Amino acid sequence: MAYDYLELRGDGEPLYRQLYDSLKRAMETGQLRQGERMPSIRKFSEDLGLSRTTVEAAYQQLCVEGYLKSEPKRGYFVLSGEQPAPAGPRRAQPASVPLAGRFRFNLGTDCADAEDADLRIWRRHVRDVLNRREIIVSYGDHQGERALRESLALYAGRARGVSAGAEEIVVGAGSQPLLYLLCGLAGRRRAAIDEHGFAQAEQVFRDCGIEVLPLPRDEHGLSPEALRASGADLAYVSPSASVESGSAMPTSRRFELLRWAQETGGILIEDDYNGELRYRAHPIPAMQGMSGGEHVAYLGSFSKLLLPSVRIGYMVLPPSLLPLYRERARNYNQTASKIEQLALAAYISSGQMERRLRRLRKLYAAKSQRMKKCLSEVFPGRRFTLEETALYFRTPLAREEAQALCDRAAREGVRVRTRENRDGVFAALSFSGIPLEEIPAAIEALGRAWNG
Repeated sequence: MAYDYLELRGDGEPLYRQLYDSLKRAMETGQLRQGERMPSIRKFSEDLGLSRTTVEAAYQQLCVEGYLKSEPKRGYFVLSGEQPAPAGPRRAQPASVPLAGRFRFNLGTDCADAEDADLRIWRRHVRDVLNRREIIVSYGDHQGERALRESLALYAGRARGVSAGAEEIVVGAGSQPLLYLLCGLAGRRRAAIDEHGFAQAEQVFRDCGIEVLPLPRDEHGLSPEALRASGADLAYVSPSASVESGSAMPTSRRFELLRWAQETGGILIEDDYNGELRYRAHPIPAMQGMSGGEHVAYLGSFSKLLLPSVRIGYMVLPPSLLPLYRERARNYNQTASKIEQLALAAYISSGQMERRLRRLRKLYAAKSQRMKKCLSEVFPGRRFTLEETALYFRTPLAREEAQALCDRAAREGVRVRTRENRDGVFAALSFSGIPLEEIPAAIEALGRAWNG
């Protein structure tokens, strides 16, 4: 019997592998058709002059991969038929060009100033963890490494007035994964959010089947009256972010929202993104600490304090959700790197984080003042609003011109990113990733792009 589809070479490769490759190729090209009966192991070995072990090994691998099926007392049958022809060669995608190679000035919101980053100290802490082999060869704690949670409890208490022990803190890879976990624990149905919106949080709520209720705000932030009338049982707030008055949410409004939570049994989700980084005035303590931990789930992160690439955030759960979390904790996988968690724990406990925080407040105060001055000189007729903790100036753009303005900026070597909320599209001109001395030249280049 002829087996034209077989190619058995004398090149040293195991014979069972050569037989497997030939049979697999014959099935994929249609030389062996679906449902066709294969020769028995005994007959194939006799016809080919191969050992039964060789043929059986090839058949078994093809069975495992779904190309053949074995039917007792009947033999082997082709299970997988001819494969569809490929659609054609894929067009090669252009290689991504590093930002440094494409832009002279980076005003993007997703970067930190590389010159100011504590890279040497951070590398030392990571290296110290990597040298502890007994630690890095095991899985981490579902809730987050104990050493990090203890450091966070002390740090958040000093820097933000957060009232929490290590047992109430949950660590994750940023705020969004932690928000998913919180929504699953809270079991709520309707979430109120500032009318300007926050896309990442809204997406989590919708993914979790929670209705999103955009509510109006006034000069002090989210309206307590609108919140009471909405029927929401969750309220997502960022009290450290700038409100219409240009400052953080005042203490009086924070107490009003806390009263809503206390009287209705609702939960306030306090996203304290960069809350400790306020630099024009002393930061207002977190709402979570003002409430003694009741009715508030607190979210904190380190993307602008340390490095954006270190994706570690933490959440302080309110007492009402702790029993349910402890019941479910072992079913939740830890999303943050154990190595980075332990490095961050050492970084915080050694006092480096608080020293860095003091430096950054001075640096960002200087950067924001210089950028404000440059923007007012180059764009005297355009309105810019400082988002203090987000570390950028925002300016509204017409939707139809937004992309063209970004492209024109890029041609002048300036990287600009746009964002969108319910108010429309705006450019976010960040000073977090650009060195202080380069700000004037960057704004001059942006002026040539936008004013020309």
